[in-house]
Amino acid sequence: MLYGAIASRTKRMRLGYGVRLMPKPYNHPVRTAESVAVLDLISDGRVDFGTGRSSTRAELEGFGIDPAETRAMWAEAIGHVVGCWTNDEYEMRGKHWQMPPRRVHPKPLQQPHPPIWGATSSEDGHKQIGEAGLGLCSFAVGVSPEEVKKKIDIYRAAVKTCRQPLGKYVNDQASTFTMALCAPTESEARDVARESFEWYPKHGARLIGSLATWMAEKKRELGTYAYAADMKSVDEAGALDLLSLEYLVDNGACVLGTPEQCVAACKRYEAAGVDLLLCLVNPFKIPHASVMQTIELMGRHVIPQFR
Repeated sequence: MLYGAIASRTKRMRLGYGVRLMPKPYNHPVRTAESVAVLDLISDGRVDFGTGRSSTRAELEGFGIDPAETRAMWAEAIGHVVGCWTNDEYEMRGKHWQMPPRRVHPKPLQQPHPPIWGATSSEDGHKQIGEAGLGLCSFAVGVSPEEVKKKIDIYRAAVKTCRQPLGKYVNDQASTFTMALCAPTESEARDVARESFEWYPKHGARLIGSLATWMAEKKRELGTYAYAADMKSVDEAGALDLLSLEYLVDNGACVLGTPEQCVAACKRYEAAGVDLLLCLVNPFKIPHASVMQTIELMGRHVIPQFR
């Protein structure tokens, strides 16, 4: 409903699912195919389809999902969505979903279908998304562009080997997430951003670490979620509490300051191989006026430097 409202009020802005969770029972592939296609039609072909498998106890335990199954379910679901989009009649014969031959309508406007992206945090996830021929959504909030580059390089090497993409073509673009706040002065930017910019990466890391706690309680191996144990260890060592705004700025792990400073920060991401920089303009509780100011200053002074 939100994306439909945005589509009706805009004409050029692309609309990205960031992200649609694919494992069962989050979203049935048929419902996903229908939802994305409708949005693509009413937006005149402006949709990017971001996908993910989820990585927190709150989500996985809440929906009764076995973490060991999520990666396979994610890949299977994408295949079914593409099948629904690109066939007049489609039949599901997978491990997790079955459906007799059915016509799924509508079809998306973009041909053969909207760009597909995969979200990940782990190094092996970057490799898998590359091998699947999907665009990369690298979750790296609070991480320097130079560290992001290491993971993007893993993706780039893998996507070159893709011969059978999950979609009908290879989407070889790499995106990452960062927190962004632009203001007329550096002091204003730091004052407004401090609480939210320090809270968001800490809270996100603890949510992921909660998965390791849950699996330990169940006496289960983490498998492809091994990075959750790393997050938990960092938190238990007290390192998360040391994460300050100054650390983020010094490491280039956010876009913060005057328009000139924001341009310089974005150029570090560009040098890291980032094709699309997704900016979180309200990661916690940035005042609405400051959010709108960031959007205006970024649009007027920052984005034009990258066209």
